[in-house]
Amino acid sequence: MRLDKLLAHSGLGTRKEVKKLLKTKIVEVNEKTVTDPKTHVDPETDKVTVGGEKLDYQEFVYFMMNKPQGVISATEDLMHETVLDLLEMQDSLQEPHPVGRLDIDTEGLLILTNDGKLTHRLLSPKHHVDKRYYAEIDGIVTEEDITRFKEGVTLDDDYETLPADLKILSTDEDAGTSVVELVIREGKFHQVKRMMQAVGKEVTYLKRLEMGPISLDNTLELGAYRELTSEEIDLLKKS
Repeated sequence: MRLDKLLAHSGLGTRKEVKKLLKTKIVEVNEKTVTDPKTHVDPETDKVTVGGEKLDYQEFVYFMMNKPQGVISATEDLMHETVLDLLEMQDSLQEPHPVGRLDIDTEGLLILTNDGKLTHRLLSPKHHVDKRYYAEIDGIVTEEDITRFKEGVTLDDDYETLPADLKILSTDEDAGTSVVELVIREGKFHQVKRMMQAVGKEVTYLKRLEMGPISLDNTLELGAYRELTSEEIDLLKKS
């Protein structure tokens, strides 16, 4: 790994800022001053210090965010604020990406990481990672809808979804609305909304509560995030 990348990923600034830092001659690799940003270092075997302090490099980062509405699940966008814009500078320097997507008007659990292998595993169609949602519905959800979801629903593009678990939390006959929880095992575009449309209902509010073994931390306010615990990371890797 290049030294400037190592320093940047350790939260010491952008690549441009790190190059200025190297010129101050306070960075040492194996007790020798280094100023060349292209110097190759191995974080596992080389001792890197900055101003005499040993650099504690973390290759991968894992965050849990409570995504708010109005923010898109992307690394960059010219029109809208992205989930990366909600990160602190030292965390965004690690170049994490969202694991999957939540629609711009969907809230809730979003995992961000720079661990590409884990991302691929969680999103691979082979693994069918469960995703649990809370949804408010315009329409009365029925037992017949529950049965249809269990069998798989045909979407507007003739795609047949995998079986999904639908649970009615409450209904308001006068208002013609329902509150439900549902578990899907895929991540098709607008899948929850399209599944509800397939049974003649509309989603008016949607929030993701779980992804695989990870549940949204209820103490996180909208737009807030935290690092995953070591236990949560292990659970994700085993899921």
